[in-house]
Amino acid sequence: MNDRTGIFAGDDPFDIARAWLVEAEMSEPNDPNAIALATVDADGMPDVRMVLLKDIDGQGADGSFVFYTNYDSAKGRQIAASGTAAFVMHWKSLRRQIRVRGTITREDGPQADAYYASRGLQSRLGAWASRQSQPLSSRSVLMAEVAKVGLAHGTNPPRPPFWGGFRLHPVQLEFWADGAFRLHDRFVWSKDASGTWQAHRLSP
Repeated sequence: MNDRTGIFAGDDPFDIARAWLVEAEMSEPNDPNAIALATVDADGMPDVRMVLLKDIDGQGADGSFVFYTNYDSAKGRQIAASGTAAFVMHWKSLRRQIRVRGTITREDGPQADAYYASRGLQSRLGAWASRQSQPLSSRSVLMAEVAKVGLAHGTNPPRPPFWGGFRLHPVQLEFWADGAFRLHDRFVWSKDASGTWQAHRLSP
């Protein structure tokens, strides 16, 4: 019996994720699109940090989640080495979360260019100036580098070759909502052999 009703109803997990994010944008006080992104390093040691999800693209077998970063950062290097990542998106205001894990490809074309161009000028210059995850002697050194790249690139800097998007293609998604007496509702979506998404209820 399919008892996926209410907030869990739907035939495509990406449609549900988009609907939940829209709700969160109306109730979450800060960064409703924040995700805790998990990767592993070369030694298999897990690593996690907050990043901002910028797009939920597509549907069905072609759906994906997009975020942007410096490719030379710790997370960028870890993703490049493993080709995989996972994240959790949690909203206290809604008492819900989405867990996602899958494979990663770069989003390094016109979509990345368009997103970079949409950012404020100082953020664009900051992407050029910051050697993300590398040691930094002082904040004044960083600000001096921002000024330097500002002189070099002007008011319309191009997207740095070392900065762009990553696209997470899920192999599994889980939707969770808080329930009374810790009897939470959980539904996991997984692809079958044909690439079609199937949903199953999990015990809380």
